[in-house]
Amino acid sequence: MPPLIPQDPDSLKELLAREVAALRKAAVGAAGVRLDQDGAPAPDPADPPAQACACGGGGGSGHSCGDEPEGHDPWACVCATLPAIPVSAALLVPVRDEDGRTVDFTVRAGNHVRPARWLDSPDRQVGRRLGDVQPGAAAGGLVDALAEVLRTGRALKALAVDYTERRGDGLHRTQLLYEAASCGDNVLATWRPAHNRAELLSRDAQYIASMGWGTWDLLSGETIWSEGLCSLFRTDPSRPLSLSDLCDATLLDDVPRLGKLLLGLLDGEEPPGAEVRFTVLGELRTLHLVGRPVLSTDGLVWSVHLIARDLTAQVRSRQRLAATRRQTERLREEAAAERRVASVLREALLPTHSAELAGLGLSVAAAYVPAESEAAVGGDWYKCRLLPDGRGLLAIGDACGHGLGAVARMAQQRHALAGLAHAPGTHAGELTTWLNELLCGDPAAQTATGIIGHVDARRDFRWACAGHPAPLLLRDGRATALDTGHRGPLFGMLPGYEYATATLALRPGDLLLLYTDGMVERRGEDITAGIEALRAELVACDGLTAQAALDRIMAAYTPQTHEDDTCLLAIRLD
Repeated sequence: MPPLIPQDPDSLKELLAREVAALRKAAVGAAGVRLDQDGAPAPDPADPPAQACACGGGGGSGHSCGDEPEGHDPWACVCATLPAIPVSAALLVPVRDEDGRTVDFTVRAGNHVRPARWLDSPDRQVGRRLGDVQPGAAAGGLVDALAEVLRTGRALKALAVDYTERRGDGLHRTQLLYEAASCGDNVLATWRPAHNRAELLSRDAQYIASMGWGTWDLLSGETIWSEGLCSLFRTDPSRPLSLSDLCDATLLDDVPRLGKLLLGLLDGEEPPGAEVRFTVLGELRTLHLVGRPVLSTDGLVWSVHLIARDLTAQVRSRQRLAATRRQTERLREEAAAERRVASVLREALLPTHSAELAGLGLSVAAAYVPAESEAAVGGDWYKCRLLPDGRGLLAIGDACGHGLGAVARMAQQRHALAGLAHAPGTHAGELTTWLNELLCGDPAAQTATGIIGHVDARRDFRWACAGHPAPLLLRDGRATALDTGHRGPLFGMLPGYEYATATLALRPGDLLLLYTDGMVERRGEDITAGIEALRAELVACDGLTAQAALDRIMAAYTPQTHEDDTCLLAIRLD
């Protein structure tokens, strides 16, 4: 039965330790495993006898180039071995100044391996000083490092030197890694590129793809990480994380996911990839891990490979997108609620018309289109009702702004007019003046336009105007704008202003059209062009009822070209 997947890092580490210990025990017990009891390898009788030195000296285990018969040249022996070294190699002789300090080296011998195609091989530098053949390397501290090898006897390990050289085809640069050891009073040095072409391509690919790989040798405990994986975990390349360290870096909630992946690999399986979150220097990173076990011929797992791809940026993008979607949904719900509220307000504040006006021989139709498609009502308003004194009240207005803010101002103005209109004996000019005073006295109020009028029993339309577009009259097939010579300023602009009125005697068949400026204002056009277009459309309504005429006008209306609320009020004297 497979082990239960641990839920915390300590339990997972203990389980991994047991699994690895079992694998090592099985590997030790396998056939063909050589056990080194005393730490020294036993000589194999089948080994061939030692060969004679390349310089011609005697062979055998007792041979030493430092203690040879007369005529033997130990340096010739060393030089003869250089061609067998697979990287650039040279025997260097120190050059000392008068005080005995090492100031340079002369290339005594070298092999034919070039560290880069544009660099000379060491055998072409024999007899020349290092400072001449490799000036960039010498300036990078190489000479001092080699002198230190001679002085202390300690070998030089992987000294990185940036080397630049000018050639006929331009400047070339590479980074060389130097190794060196003292050889008597000489120095044997090797150098190679820090990265070969394949390594450079692999490093670039890992960087571009935000990925890296690692290998954990379960038998020896050796761990090897690529530069890409070290970059993802921000670790020193010389200190890759063990499997135990990897468990400690895993987010607690994701430990079971990592455990399932690792235990599957230890069982010799190729489990599916997993997204695991790690804490890297206090930052949460999400990696997609895929793994492969390395099996011996007897089926034992001796190492595991993991490839990691950094998904942190994608995960954060998904989180931002999800947050945006949640916010959008919340805004959509709020807009829907606002539409419901506005719809109720519209029904409460803007009834289609009063059927009582039919007693005056008037038929009325109204239409309303808000500027914001998400809203059901805006700042435009109208009022049609029969007053107690027998007159009909006809009014239209435009409160500044859009949305619910304009709705509040519209409701204030409309309800204020409804209250003022019940004052007995008042005419339209007085109502307009009082409404203006109300808006002027309110610091929170904004400007507005409006037309307020009465139709009496004689069918006379007496009206006042506060900065509003002139009504249109359709009579005998002709549509004209009413004279607005008496028009006063906008509501809320000029306190104490007394509005005048004008009177129009209506005839049977007359159609009076009141509208707000949203009907005639178009982007990039003068308002007079919009008024003329509305007038021409009204002419085509000759003979139609108030509702039919309004339907025809609204059919020709294009909300896409308008940026303001639109309100229409059609009154026909039958």
